[in-house]
Amino acid sequence: MSTKDEMDNRSNQLNPNNDEYWGSRGYDGRPDDWEEEYDSLPYSSIY
Repeated sequence: MSTKDEMDNRSNQLNPNNDEYWGSRGYDGRPDDWEEEYDSLPYSSIY
C-alpha cells in the first residue's frame, strides 16, 4: 500500500498546476506561461 507521501507525490506529478509535474518532465519548475505550455504538449488533449 502506498504511503500518503507517495500518493501526494503522484498527485503532484499528474497536476500541471504543480511544480512537481514540470520537474518530472525535465523542466526547472512550472513555467510562468504553464497553461499555454501545457496546451502545446501533444498529450494534453487526452484529459
